[in-house]
Amino acid sequence: MYRDNEPGGQTGEHPVPTPLGERVRELRLKRGLTLEALAERVGSSKSYMWEIENKDVARPSAEKLHQIAAALETTTDYLISADEVTEADATDTAFFRKYQKMKPKSKEKLREMLKILDDEDE
Repeated sequence: MYRDNEPGGQTGEHPVPTPLGERVRELRLKRGLTLEALAERVGSSKSYMWEIENKDVARPSAEKLHQIAAALETTTDYLISADEVTEADATDTAFFRKYQKMKPKSKEKLREMLKILDDEDE
């Protein structure tokens, strides 16, 4: 949806979002983030994030794409994939990547919590 007060917007301009832009916007809104908050997490300007969401010209670098994915708690695969990758799949992948980086003691605590939760479901 176009709004004149967004960065980069000019009267009469009709932005054409890309699949990347649509996914970034969808996740940003789902996470309750403003453009400004996302830009701050990513280390970019609000206008650059607006361009990613709304224009076909913004092509972030691999590093920037990784920063956006991390800020939105998803994967770069989910953001750029032409295939039907679900957000749940991307969230699970992001979780496992974080898990792999955890210290052994933290991993053990997490496994214990999972066991407790699993026992409650039975």
